[in-house]
Amino acid sequence: MNWITNYVRPRINSMLGRREVPENLWIKCPETGEMVFHKDLEDNKWVIPASGFHMKMPAKARLTDLFDGGVFESLPQPKVAQDPLKFRDSKKYSDRLKDSRVKTEQEDTILAGLGKVQGLKLVAVVHEFNFIGGSLGMAAGEAIVKAAERALAEKSPLVIFPASGGARMQEGILSLMQLPRTTVAVNMVKEAGLPYIVVLTNPTTGGVTASYAMLGDVHIAEPGAEIGFAGKRVIEQTLREKLPEGFQTAEYLLEHGMVDMVVKRHDIPKTLATMLKIMMKKPAEETTSLALSA
Repeated sequence: MNWITNYVRPRINSMLGRREVPENLWIKCPETGEMVFHKDLEDNKWVIPASGFHMKMPAKARLTDLFDGGVFESLPQPKVAQDPLKFRDSKKYSDRLKDSRVKTEQEDTILAGLGKVQGLKLVAVVHEFNFIGGSLGMAAGEAIVKAAERALAEKSPLVIFPASGGARMQEGILSLMQLPRTTVAVNMVKEAGLPYIVVLTNPTTGGVTASYAMLGDVHIAEPGAEIGFAGKRVIEQTLREKLPEGFQTAEYLLEHGMVDMVVKRHDIPKTLATMLKIMMKKPAEETTSLALSA
């Protein structure tokens, strides 16, 4: 950036009546290269209309779409120590937190809410991938624990939508401690006889996969979602073998028994409601068959 970019170009544009076009006005489909107007993409729940490719969905939009009428109670974000290790790589961790909070308008990775899905009360927890890659740190771990405790208090199911690169390296061992903490929390929900369902979204990797993301009573995955612990390249370099086509995708894991069903985003609220009513022995308004579909 220099004085030509900062001063001269805006002055010329204002004189000529030209306006800058936002860079994110059109979004490119990673699969086909098709350009989609951002408003059309939002209206279609961040699914490319032509190809059906599932883009990453913002956490707030996910909760609004899930709950009836978009109405839910936002669960408070627990307060934890900020930058306990005074970590710094190319920039300070504290600065990364500030930047992510401005970018996402969230306090940390996790958003949780209590509401109804087709009349059934549940607690939902969603990762925001745009907040430092949806990484699991102390704040995220504590938020999941508190959400599990709220599910216990409400005697309601717990549903988690992970989208994460794994543990947050800037918090070191304090981040890794969240793996057993969240595992204990979801086990408390299950021991109380309450359903715990995981909806795996793209990507679900690292320590998140090694803990609460693979402990559900039922595992649903969105089409094309990348799900695994180590990355494909790391595995290939370690084994010195070429991995199969589509390895670590939702469809591959369904074929090999790692997930129970692959469900399109538009069908997730209805699928969750039907499944949970069966698990909670609630009367269903209508009979719906849950097809295992790709």
